[in-house]
Amino acid sequence: MRMTFYGATATVTGSKTLVEVGGLKLLVDCGMFQGFKTLRERNWAPLPFDPASLDAVLLTHAHIDHSGTLPLLTRQGFKGPIWTTSGTADLCEVLLQDTAHLQEEEAYYRNRHGKTRHEPAEPLYTVKDVKACLKHFHRVATDGAIELGQGVRVRFSPAGHILGAASIAIEYQGKTALFSGDLGREDDLVMQPPQTGQQADWVVIESTYGDRLHPAMDPIEKLGDVVRRTAARGGVVIIPAFAVGRTQGLLYALYRLKEAGAIPNLPVVLDSPMGISATGLYERHHNEHRLSTEECEGIRHMTRFVRDVEESKALLSQRYPMVIIAGSGMVTGGRVLHHIEHYGPHSRNAIVLSGFQAGGTRGASLAAGASSIKLFGEYVPIRAEVAQIEGLSAHADQAGLLNWLKGLAKQPEHVFINHGEPQAADTLRLRINEQLGWQASVPDYKDSVDLT
Repeated sequence: MRMTFYGATATVTGSKTLVEVGGLKLLVDCGMFQGFKTLRERNWAPLPFDPASLDAVLLTHAHIDHSGTLPLLTRQGFKGPIWTTSGTADLCEVLLQDTAHLQEEEAYYRNRHGKTRHEPAEPLYTVKDVKACLKHFHRVATDGAIELGQGVRVRFSPAGHILGAASIAIEYQGKTALFSGDLGREDDLVMQPPQTGQQADWVVIESTYGDRLHPAMDPIEKLGDVVRRTAARGGVVIIPAFAVGRTQGLLYALYRLKEAGAIPNLPVVLDSPMGISATGLYERHHNEHRLSTEECEGIRHMTRFVRDVEESKALLSQRYPMVIIAGSGMVTGGRVLHHIEHYGPHSRNAIVLSGFQAGGTRGASLAAGASSIKLFGEYVPIRAEVAQIEGLSAHADQAGLLNWLKGLAKQPEHVFINHGEPQAADTLRLRINEQLGWQASVPDYKDSVDLT
């Protein structure tokens, strides 16, 4: 068995790991790079392996940093199946089509307004590419297994985090390589905790929060504080949020605050077609999360859902306090750019960053206190209050990652740490060495490891 790391090394984006086992070539995840320009440019380069040579893709979950370049993979020659859970397949249909649509919209906007250095600006892929890609999806039970032939067996186990998220174990000749995928929290507002107790000889674990713990403060209470003081000064709260997972957690938090009378009865707007569709899928897959039918209905009645572009634009002319949730979560694209462009320059408003912001993103710049950010080719001043609420993250923190490892049925031969900024990944490596006494390392881009 051989593993080669083609993404999520020294970054939390672009997850891609090639596994060669039993004569098969399997790709675990096929995510989009985000953040620094040097990373984003990898999305436009030819894939570093031959897509046509792959036998299958194993997809841990639907977030774009894990699934976002699947349409490129199929466009460039991949013919095999994409194996994943039903929840992930449903979400990918929403996320990938919306991602393509947003790219097409942004290219059109840049071309129309002459805000591009490339003539003409083009999307990375189109809705047509996505529709062709979706034909390759094959569904597996959330806690199920498949036989790929050549003696290779693959097991999926719930990872928490978001709807359909799974850890993936590849078994061959009595040996197992386990990929954690993105692990959820034991105390997540919406999702059930990740399954533990798997048996593995080698483990690849994410490290998004590998160097820190989630704060002990109540994130719902902190969110309520921001909403109350912004409403008191007549402002608007803008919350950049990923359409899947973060959006549903935020809506539930706002629902609880309203039910408790802890914030004014101001409008809550979800300005995200992708987020709206994803929220509906959480209701359909109700057995995979903590929310009751009553809570789902309460969230739906509380929220104003905005799909139409003109209705979204009309939000910019409102003069009363409200909360607007819009994508994307790291302010890398989507409708939230227009809201920040409009509301960001005014001190009565607030921008709430509700989770991890990867280096090189606009979200990271806002979190660092930037006085302006570049939007649509021009710098926009930021005078709005910027608040970061870490406790709403759907990722396990350092303690959660270590507890998941401790829960394995046996000590693995080696742990490979990916999907983390350099400091986070190396800190987790040290903790694994010191606290567990296990061998661990942090692979670099294109590193290849022969496990046999």
